Amino acid sequence: MSGFMNSRYASLEAYTPGEQPRDKQYIKLNTNESPYPPSPQVLEALQRQDVADLRLYSDPEGLRLREKLGALYGLTAGNVFLSNGSDDILNFAFMAFGEDGAVFPGLTYSFYPVFANLHKVPFETVPLREDFTVPVEEMKGRGKLTVLANPNAPTGIALPLAEVEEIVASNRDHVVVIDEAYVDFGGQSAASLVEKYDNLLVVMTYSKSRSMAGARLGFALASRGIIQDLETLKYSTNPYNVNRLTLKLGEAAVDSDGYFRENAQKIMETRTYTAAQLRELGFTMPDSKANFLFVRREGLDGETLYRKLKERGILIRHFSDPRIAQYNRVTIGTREEMEAFLGEVRAILEEEGLP
Repeated sequence: MSGFMNSRYASLEAYTPGEQPRDKQYIKLNTNESPYPPSPQVLEALQRQDVADLRLYSDPEGLRLREKLGALYGLTAGNVFLSNGSDDILNFAFMAFGEDGAVFPGLTYSFYPVFANLHKVPFETVPLREDFTVPVEEMKGRGKLTVLANPNAPTGIALPLAEVEEIVASNRDHVVVIDEAYVDFGGQSAASLVEKYDNLLVVMTYSKSRSMAGARLGFALASRGIIQDLETLKYSTNPYNVNRLTLKLGEAAVDSDGYFRENAQKIMETRTYTAAQLRELGFTMPDSKANFLFVRREGLDGETLYRKLKERGILIRHFSDPRIAQYNRVTIGTREEMEAFLGEVRAILEEEGLP
């Protein structure tokens, strides 16, 4: 540290993104990216003129994309907020709505406590049950900003929409954020509740099912009042937060929504296959509605599995948190990638002398 850092941030524990090693070619099953490219429409969307127009600022309103996203979810452009990745929206949510504190599950997306600490928002965590499910009753009526990843990460478990609505309805005086980064892989979106609840903020991303993690595009659906609050923060920090090329690619992705839905279905089918194969090998895991599995194997140390797979050119995500140190999160890739992963897992089990 330089010694010039504001003391307010000196002890901040930053978020740790998934590793992106460059020492050799890996099968990357560690950062929940899509194994499939964006749609042909996205790949063909940009022309020479679009690149030439980079000399111009982007539309700060992103109106055409907001109109398309609004129509896709049965809402209006006024119900849509655009951002440089969905993490920007989560950051703004803690900044804007955390005055009375925040609450979120004890095992969830590890950026939530980072944002809370960054903005000096006092927070509480609700412990998950032994089976990693969210205790809905304990999330209800907390009288503060309530944040729920659904499906949750890193477990992949999703609450049904009716239980999500119970949480939203019980906290009408404070914003409830439903982080739906993985909802397209079998979860139920709360987008249908936006017009019913003015305290609901649904956060989505192009990074997972829409195969555009590198484009850095996120969006939120909410009442016009909440959208205006987010716009105030955006225009006070970075008005041109989404670049011209990403806006155009985002529109093309909406226009080819069916392509991404088909890919999500393929990922779900591969997830089912991979889970069945792992269970035959003695692994246990929650029922995932995300594009990953959260797995452990009795007798096989979680870090050992991670390390041995990395040595073999396959990356998975291991967490140092003692509560889940025996688990690993495995992104669902193509069928061929998962066969390679399963083959190496079998070899490691044999090497470790495990039946």
